Amino acid sequence: MLIELGICAILSGMEEKYIHEAHTVHHILYHIILCTKRRKKVLVGPVHDHLKTIIEEVVEENVWQIERLAIQPDHVHLFIHSNPYPLPTDIALLIKGRSSHDLREAFPHLIKMPSLWTRSTFYSTAGHVSQDTINKYIEKQSKQ
Repeated sequence: MLIELGICAILSGMEEKYIHEAHTVHHILYHIILCTKRRKKVLVGPVHDHLKTIIEEVVEENVWQIERLAIQPDHVHLFIHSNPYPLPTDIALLIKGRSSHDLREAFPHLIKMPSLWTRSTFYSTAGHVSQDTINKYIEKQSKQ
């Protein structure tokens, strides 16, 4: 009982950051970086716009929230609020899978690439790196 009261006291002071669901309370932030195969600069113009739409659809379908999305010509920064159910690798796989299929269908020049995305992905949590640090990093990358 004392432990429960202590947890409730901690959570009530930080209520705006935590998401309350039926059986869980969480605040899960991932910084995920996806890179195009061979760092080809193909995520520009209409490809960029279509990719943004695809990512937003996948996020909405899975009841996640985008904190920040920065699409560079050869990589994507995704700073996302997740729930405790998917692994971070599942998030990247869902986005890579859907976007690769849909973008290659919509833009024939992408079919020439052996694959749209590399197998490598970067993952970080906001618990290890502060939210401000990640936002500054993305802002700096967006200006380059």
